[in-house]
Amino acid sequence: MSACTRDEWMTVAAARLLANDSVCFVGIGLPSAACNLARLTHAPEIVLIYESGTIGTRPDVLPLSIGDGELAETAACVVPLPEIFSFYLQAGRVDVGFLGAAQIDRFGNLNSTVIGPYELPSTRLPGAGGAPEIALHARQVFVMARATPRSFVEQLDFRSSAGYLDGHGARARAGAPGGGPRAVITDFGMLAPHPGSEELQLVALFDGIGVEEARAAVGWPLKVADRLDTIAPPSTHELDTLRALNARTREAHARPVHIPL
Repeated sequence: MSACTRDEWMTVAAARLLANDSVCFVGIGLPSAACNLARLTHAPEIVLIYESGTIGTRPDVLPLSIGDGELAETAACVVPLPEIFSFYLQAGRVDVGFLGAAQIDRFGNLNSTVIGPYELPSTRLPGAGGAPEIALHARQVFVMARATPRSFVEQLDFRSSAGYLDGHGARARAGAPGGGPRAVITDFGMLAPHPGSEELQLVALFDGIGVEEARAAVGWPLKVADRLDTIAPPSTHELDTLRALNARTREAHARPVHIPL
Protein backbone atom coordinates (compact mmCIF):
# COMPACT_ATOMS: atom_id res chain seq x y z
CA MET A 1 0.00 0.00 0.00
CA SER A 2 1.38 3.41 -0.93
CA ALA A 3 1.66 6.06 1.78
CA CYS A 4 -1.58 7.86 2.51
CA THR A 5 -2.07 11.59 2.88
CA ARG A 6 -3.39 13.19 6.05
CA ASP A 7 -6.68 13.96 4.30
CA GLU A 8 -7.05 10.30 3.33
CA TRP A 9 -6.27 9.14 6.86
CA MET A 10 -8.74 11.65 8.28
CA THR A 11 -11.46 10.54 5.87
CA VAL A 12 -10.93 6.87 6.66
CA ALA A 13 -10.90 7.55 10.43
CA ALA A 14 -14.19 9.41 10.11
CA ALA A 15 -15.76 6.71 7.94
CA ARG A 16 -14.95 4.07 10.56
CA LEU A 17 -17.18 5.87 13.07
CA LEU A 18 -20.30 5.24 11.00
CA ALA A 19 -22.36 2.14 11.67
CA ASN A 20 -24.32 0.16 9.13
CA ASP A 21 -28.07 0.99 9.03
CA SER A 22 -27.48 4.41 10.61
CA VAL A 23 -29.25 7.48 9.24
CA CYS A 24 -26.73 10.20 8.50
CA PHE A 25 -27.38 13.84 7.54
CA VAL A 26 -24.37 14.71 5.38
CA GLY A 27 -22.51 17.94 4.70
CA ILE A 28 -20.66 18.59 1.43
CA GLY A 29 -16.88 18.18 1.26
CA LEU A 30 -14.90 15.97 3.62
CA PRO A 31 -18.02 14.72 5.48
CA SER A 32 -19.53 13.58 2.18
CA ALA A 33 -16.34 11.70 1.28
CA ALA A 34 -16.27 9.96 4.67
CA CYS A 35 -19.93 8.95 4.57
CA ASN A 36 -19.73 7.57 1.06
CA LEU A 37 -16.51 5.72 1.87
CA ALA A 38 -18.34 4.05 4.77
CA ARG A 39 -21.16 3.10 2.38
CA LEU A 40 -18.70 1.57 -0.07
CA THR A 41 -16.82 -0.41 2.59
CA HIS A 42 -18.25 -1.57 5.92
CA ALA A 43 -21.66 0.17 6.00
CA PRO A 44 -23.51 -0.64 2.76
CA GLU A 45 -26.94 -0.07 4.33
CA ILE A 46 -26.21 3.41 5.70
CA VAL A 47 -28.95 5.91 4.81
CA LEU A 48 -27.48 9.19 3.57
CA ILE A 49 -29.60 12.35 3.62
CA TYR A 50 -28.51 15.59 1.98
CA GLU A 51 -30.06 18.98 2.55
CA SER A 52 -31.54 19.08 -0.95
CA GLY A 53 -34.16 16.54 0.14
CA THR A 54 -32.49 13.37 -1.14
CA ILE A 55 -32.94 10.33 1.10
CA GLY A 56 -31.00 7.09 0.75
CA THR A 57 -28.81 8.51 -1.99
CA ARG A 58 -26.00 6.33 -3.33
CA PRO A 59 -23.83 8.55 -5.55
CA ASP A 60 -21.15 7.01 -7.73
CA VAL A 61 -19.14 10.25 -7.51
CA LEU A 62 -18.96 12.87 -4.78
CA PRO A 63 -21.37 15.78 -5.27
CA LEU A 64 -20.13 19.31 -5.87
CA SER A 65 -23.06 20.73 -3.91
CA ILE A 66 -26.34 19.63 -2.36
CA GLY A 67 -27.95 20.50 -5.71
CA ASP A 68 -25.81 18.05 -7.68
CA GLY A 69 -28.01 15.90 -9.91
CA GLU A 70 -26.06 12.80 -8.91
CA LEU A 71 -27.77 12.91 -5.50
CA ALA A 72 -31.33 12.99 -6.85
CA GLU A 73 -30.64 10.44 -9.58
CA THR A 74 -29.36 7.84 -7.10
CA ALA A 75 -31.70 8.56 -4.17
CA ALA A 76 -34.39 6.22 -2.87
CA CYS A 77 -36.68 9.25 -2.79
CA VAL A 78 -36.60 13.02 -2.93
CA VAL A 79 -38.86 14.99 -0.60
CA PRO A 80 -39.45 18.72 -0.02
CA LEU A 81 -36.84 20.36 2.16
CA PRO A 82 -39.29 21.30 4.97
CA GLU A 83 -40.19 17.61 5.31
CA ILE A 84 -36.54 16.65 5.74
CA PHE A 85 -36.26 18.94 8.73
CA SER A 86 -39.75 18.45 10.20
CA PHE A 87 -40.35 14.72 9.72
CA TYR A 88 -36.80 13.38 9.88
CA LEU A 89 -34.40 15.69 11.71
CA GLN A 90 -36.67 17.40 14.23
CA ALA A 91 -38.55 14.14 14.79
CA GLY A 92 -35.34 12.55 16.08
CA ARG A 93 -34.83 10.13 13.19
CA VAL A 94 -31.27 11.24 12.29
CA ASP A 95 -28.59 9.22 14.06
CA VAL A 96 -25.59 11.25 12.92
CA GLY A 97 -25.17 14.80 11.66
CA PHE A 98 -21.84 15.02 9.83
CA LEU A 99 -20.61 18.60 9.51
CA GLY A 100 -17.64 20.76 8.59
CA ALA A 101 -16.94 24.38 9.52
CA ALA A 102 -14.46 27.21 9.07
CA GLN A 103 -13.95 27.53 12.85
CA ILE A 104 -14.58 25.38 15.90
CA ASP A 105 -14.01 26.28 19.54
CA ARG A 106 -13.14 24.19 22.59
CA PHE A 107 -16.78 23.34 23.27
CA GLY A 108 -17.57 22.22 19.73
CA ASN A 109 -19.45 25.35 18.63
CA LEU A 110 -19.08 26.04 14.90
CA ASN A 111 -18.66 29.10 12.68
CA SER A 112 -19.60 28.96 9.00
CA THR A 113 -20.67 32.59 8.59
CA VAL A 114 -17.86 35.18 8.76
CA ILE A 115 -14.19 35.59 9.60
CA GLY A 116 -13.69 38.84 11.47
CA PRO A 117 -16.36 41.18 12.84
CA TYR A 118 -19.83 40.40 11.53
CA GLU A 119 -20.46 44.00 10.43
CA LEU A 120 -17.17 44.27 8.50
CA PRO A 121 -15.68 40.77 8.07
CA SER A 122 -12.42 39.97 6.34
CA THR A 123 -14.15 36.95 4.78
CA ARG A 124 -17.84 36.28 4.33
CA LEU A 125 -18.44 32.54 4.20
CA PRO A 126 -21.30 30.65 2.50
CA GLY A 127 -23.25 30.47 5.74
CA ALA A 128 -24.49 27.68 7.96
CA GLY A 129 -27.38 26.46 5.82
CA GLY A 130 -29.06 23.63 7.71
CA ALA A 131 -26.11 23.04 10.06
CA PRO A 132 -27.68 24.85 13.07
CA GLU A 133 -30.71 22.54 12.94
CA ILE A 134 -28.55 19.46 12.37
CA ALA A 135 -26.29 20.40 15.29
CA LEU A 136 -29.36 20.95 17.47
CA HIS A 137 -31.40 17.84 16.67
CA ALA A 138 -29.14 14.98 15.48
CA ARG A 139 -28.65 12.24 18.06
CA GLN A 140 -24.93 12.84 17.74
CA VAL A 141 -22.75 15.11 15.62
CA PHE A 142 -19.39 14.37 14.01
CA VAL A 143 -17.26 17.27 12.76
CA MET A 144 -14.42 17.03 10.22
CA ALA A 145 -11.90 19.85 9.90
CA ARG A 146 -8.21 20.33 9.16
CA ALA A 147 -6.66 21.71 12.34
CA THR A 148 -4.78 24.99 12.52
CA PRO A 149 -4.83 27.70 15.20
CA ARG A 150 -6.92 29.76 12.74
CA SER A 151 -9.64 27.09 12.51
CA PHE A 152 -9.50 25.62 16.05
CA VAL A 153 -9.88 28.86 17.95
CA GLU A 154 -10.15 30.13 21.51
CA GLN A 155 -13.18 32.24 20.52
CA LEU A 156 -15.35 32.06 17.41
CA ASP A 157 -15.77 35.13 15.25
CA PHE A 158 -19.44 34.13 14.94
CA ARG A 159 -21.37 31.22 16.42
CA SER A 160 -23.33 29.62 13.58
CA SER A 161 -24.10 26.24 15.15
CA ALA A 162 -24.23 25.22 18.78
CA GLY A 163 -22.03 22.53 20.24
CA TYR A 164 -21.91 22.49 24.03
CA LEU A 165 -22.25 26.29 24.28
CA ASP A 166 -20.10 27.22 27.31
CA GLY A 167 -19.76 23.64 28.49
CA HIS A 168 -20.47 22.19 31.93
CA GLY A 169 -24.04 21.21 31.01
CA ALA A 170 -24.98 24.48 29.28
CA ARG A 171 -26.36 22.67 26.23
CA ALA A 172 -28.65 20.45 28.32
CA ARG A 173 -29.85 23.42 30.39
CA ALA A 174 -30.73 25.24 27.15
CA GLY A 175 -33.02 22.36 26.22
CA ALA A 176 -31.19 21.19 23.08
CA PRO A 177 -32.70 17.82 22.12
CA GLY A 178 -29.73 16.28 20.27
CA GLY A 179 -26.58 14.75 21.69
CA GLY A 180 -24.09 17.35 20.48
CA PRO A 181 -20.63 16.82 18.94
CA ARG A 182 -19.32 13.43 20.01
CA ALA A 183 -16.20 13.40 17.80
CA VAL A 184 -14.08 15.96 15.96
CA ILE A 185 -11.91 14.28 13.33
CA THR A 186 -8.81 16.23 12.36
CA ASP A 187 -5.70 15.69 10.26
CA PHE A 188 -3.73 14.61 13.34
CA GLY A 189 -6.29 12.52 15.21
CA MET A 190 -9.53 12.89 17.11
CA LEU A 191 -11.03 15.09 19.82
CA ALA A 192 -14.04 14.28 21.98
CA PRO A 193 -15.82 16.07 24.83
CA HIS A 194 -14.69 15.53 28.40
CA PRO A 195 -17.57 13.83 30.26
CA GLY A 196 -17.70 16.57 32.91
CA SER A 197 -16.62 19.88 31.40
CA GLU A 198 -17.65 19.00 27.80
CA GLU A 199 -14.43 20.66 26.62
CA LEU A 200 -12.92 18.96 23.59
CA GLN A 201 -9.88 16.93 24.55
CA LEU A 202 -7.43 14.80 22.61
CA VAL A 203 -8.56 11.16 22.67
CA ALA A 204 -6.71 9.60 19.72
CA LEU A 205 -3.73 10.28 17.44
CA PHE A 206 -2.76 8.92 14.07
CA ASP A 207 -0.06 6.31 14.42
CA GLY A 208 3.29 8.11 14.55
CA ILE A 209 1.92 11.56 15.45
CA GLY A 210 2.88 13.15 18.77
CA VAL A 211 0.85 15.10 21.30
CA GLU A 212 2.89 18.26 20.78
CA GLU A 213 1.95 18.39 17.08
CA ALA A 214 -1.72 18.21 18.07
CA ARG A 215 -1.34 20.94 20.65
CA ALA A 216 0.45 23.18 18.16
CA ALA A 217 -2.47 22.86 15.73
CA VAL A 218 -5.11 23.97 18.25
CA GLY A 219 -5.69 27.54 19.40
CA TRP A 220 -6.51 26.73 23.02
CA PRO A 221 -4.54 24.78 25.67
CA LEU A 222 -5.48 21.28 24.48
CA LYS A 223 -5.98 18.73 27.23
CA VAL A 224 -5.25 15.03 26.77
CA ALA A 225 -7.62 12.27 27.87
CA ASP A 226 -6.47 9.81 30.50
CA ARG A 227 -6.56 7.14 27.79
CA LEU A 228 -5.01 8.17 24.48
CA ASP A 229 -5.76 5.77 21.62
CA THR A 230 -3.92 5.27 18.34
CA ILE A 231 -5.76 5.41 15.01
CA ALA A 232 -4.42 2.77 12.65
CA PRO A 233 -3.53 3.79 9.09
CA PRO A 234 -6.00 3.03 6.29
CA SER A 235 -6.13 -0.55 5.13
CA THR A 236 -5.40 -1.36 1.50
CA HIS A 237 -9.13 -1.85 0.86
CA GLU A 238 -10.10 1.44 2.51
CA LEU A 239 -7.43 3.42 0.67
CA ASP A 240 -8.08 1.81 -2.71
CA THR A 241 -11.83 2.43 -2.36
CA LEU A 242 -11.34 6.07 -1.38
CA ARG A 243 -8.88 6.74 -4.18
CA ALA A 244 -11.16 5.12 -6.75
CA LEU A 245 -14.06 7.29 -5.51
CA ASN A 246 -11.93 10.43 -5.77
CA ALA A 247 -10.67 9.44 -9.23
CA ARG A 248 -14.23 8.90 -10.51
CA THR A 249 -15.20 12.24 -9.03
CA ARG A 250 -12.34 14.12 -10.70
CA GLU A 251 -13.12 12.50 -14.05
CA ALA A 252 -16.84 13.24 -13.82
CA HIS A 253 -16.40 16.88 -12.88
CA ALA A 254 -13.74 17.44 -15.53
CA ARG A 255 -16.15 16.59 -18.35
CA PRO A 256 -17.63 19.53 -20.25
CA VAL A 257 -21.24 20.27 -19.44
CA HIS A 258 -23.55 20.37 -22.45
CA ILE A 259 -26.55 22.63 -21.98
CA PRO A 260 -29.36 22.17 -24.57
CA LEU A 261 -30.20 25.36 -26.41
